[in-house]
Amino acid sequence: MGYFDRMGTEGYRRPGMFGGMKLFPPVIKWLFLINGGAYLFFNILLAPFTVDGVPLGGREGVLAYFYLYLWPVDSGNFLPWQLVTYMFLHGGFFHILFNMFALWMFGMELENLWGSRKFLIYYLCCGLGAGIANLMVGALLGQVVPTVGASGAVFGILTAFGFLFPNRRVYLYFLVPVQAKYFIMGWIGIELFYGVVGTSDGIAHFAHLGGAAVGFIYLLNDKGVLPFKGLSSRVGFRNPFGKTDRFEGKHGMKSEVRDARFYDIKTGRRMGKEQDQISQDVIDAILDKITTGGYQSLSEDEKRILNEASKRMN
Repeated sequence: MGYFDRMGTEGYRRPGMFGGMKLFPPVIKWLFLINGGAYLFFNILLAPFTVDGVPLGGREGVLAYFYLYLWPVDSGNFLPWQLVTYMFLHGGFFHILFNMFALWMFGMELENLWGSRKFLIYYLCCGLGAGIANLMVGALLGQVVPTVGASGAVFGILTAFGFLFPNRRVYLYFLVPVQAKYFIMGWIGIELFYGVVGTSDGIAHFAHLGGAAVGFIYLLNDKGVLPFKGLSSRVGFRNPFGKTDRFEGKHGMKSEVRDARFYDIKTGRRMGKEQDQISQDVIDAILDKITTGGYQSLSEDEKRILNEASKRMN
């Protein structure tokens, strides 16, 4: 693991540079709270308690282990909701630590770019895909052990980061610079190798691969490569944490918001190409719009203003 250099070439810069991009956007913040709260409750608070000698909490506490972990379909313990609950539980401290660190490091910029609703949909799709892939492979291999953890969904986040920012530098072990596309492909290759040869490390490698595969398919569809673009566009990706980038027209037709009228504080004139100074408040308003509605919600003028401000900062 490592960290990445946000001063890359893809048009985005260090969060907080203009005060608008958030270090902990809403979905990532809530994922931290839910995963952390579940770990605290099941692995620590319930750990001392037993019923007829059976532990309620801890790594194999009966409540989470049999009802919330993801069990193989033919194990006799499978319950449908486990496809969701398994991705919010973790077996140990370092398990949740590494997953949440990777989620924050690679997911923060994605949520700022996409908006919270699209990011959440993507995350859950990857987690569900990882769980389904693990069930399918587990049935073929005759596995009878449960799966737990957010790793499958996080692998989807890694895939999206490598897809959108392929040339961004990731510092492996905080020392060795590697472009994101090679870092992600290498990690997926390692997972595939261990998944095929089989190991006894207790890691669900095919769940990781399933999350990455579902994420890649989602991204290809989002780019229009696959013929299912209309399905995602009909969803609209409206943001439940703020304003939407669409509104209902007079006859119920959905229209795009074309422009937001910003005015220079000193002159009162609308910002234009001839304007030399870009107000800090204008930049903050644009970046707040990215946070709530994603980069795609910006007008061409707003994109130009953000690009000009980025050049001046450099």
